[in-house]
Amino acid sequence: MPPQLQNLPSSQQHLLVCLSHLRWQFVHQRPQHLMSYAARKCRVIFLEEPIFSEDIVGAELRMHNDASGVRVAIPHVPSSISEENVVEAQRSLLDQMLEPYADHHITFWYYTPMALRFSDHQVPHLCVYDCMDELSAFRGAPPELTLLESRLFDLADLVFTGGQSLYESKKSRHASVHAFPSSIDKAHFSRARQGKAADPEDQKHIPRPRIGFFGVVDERMDIDLVAALAGLRPEWQLVMIGPVVKIDPASLPRRPNIHWLGMKSYAELPAYLAGWDAGFMPFAINEATRFISPTKTPEFLAAGLPVVSTPIQDVQRPYGKLGLVGIAATAEEMAAQLETVMSGPRDEWRKAVDRHLADMSWQSTWAAMEHLMRRHARLNVPASEQSARGATAHV
Repeated sequence: MPPQLQNLPSSQQHLLVCLSHLRWQFVHQRPQHLMSYAARKCRVIFLEEPIFSEDIVGAELRMHNDASGVRVAIPHVPSSISEENVVEAQRSLLDQMLEPYADHHITFWYYTPMALRFSDHQVPHLCVYDCMDELSAFRGAPPELTLLESRLFDLADLVFTGGQSLYESKKSRHASVHAFPSSIDKAHFSRARQGKAADPEDQKHIPRPRIGFFGVVDERMDIDLVAALAGLRPEWQLVMIGPVVKIDPASLPRRPNIHWLGMKSYAELPAYLAGWDAGFMPFAINEATRFISPTKTPEFLAAGLPVVSTPIQDVQRPYGKLGLVGIAATAEEMAAQLETVMSGPRDEWRKAVDRHLADMSWQSTWAAMEHLMRRHARLNVPASEQSARGATAHV
């Protein structure tokens, strides 16, 4: 762990504002892991995108405390107001939210460049862009997102990326870009290896063998491959866990051996995985998946489950090359790979998995990020320079 540098204020004087396009109560992933660790050292406010309501007259910010120590802030705005007024309402709510923290060291931590529309007038002491995905490639991405990301690169003091391929794409755009691929909560997912949890009610009736997937079901999933695999191996049961977003649920393949169980809580996942014989990651190969680094890759491995994936760059490197994950481009290849990993010996494979995962944890990821933040603070960027940057940053 890096040495603790004494350049940031004490935890009572440091506020981290996380500006996110994801809901705190959505799928538990990178933002929740990192902000939970941040909340152990400083105040953290997780600011979500607005919710539009018909039953309110003016904009309001509703806040609640999460068990992790993170304070979740959700803007509620009238559904009848214009887009321009929505931005102004968010700007006003942000300013009001920050008023009690005028004497704090403030860090802005961006997950979405779109938040610059209402936050760029503020000049935090530190600006971090944690680029976990290539959002501009996702379905429904706002047309101005690319321009706003360029502005965020100009404003950011540090840029983190959610994977190696994304790092290679972004490294030339900023002087301080650092790759932090998906990490793992090993203790949580290793519970699936213990075999003590009862099979969940909606899974216990499903025959074996079970091949499982968990995560968001959207345009990044190759639903044709899922259908084809189910057709090739009708005796296999495909268990699909996760919310369906941005695609029509009616478009999902429906077969007797495909089971769409919907979204489950993070706490429930090990019990489901404990009842699977293998995992699969049927990602489509498209612009939306070009730079993804699926968090579920090490999570499957920590659960002790062999897994086969389509050829996603950040799965092939390092997991495929190390022989920890099978790689298959077609349904036929995936069926063959799954047969191999389910029938083969697992002891040596699990030992190799555990060696690879030994130094991986969200705690160590956060410690390394924090070290970079502290090092930047030690360099003591002059306030006059920060003010000049803020003055020219308004979108």
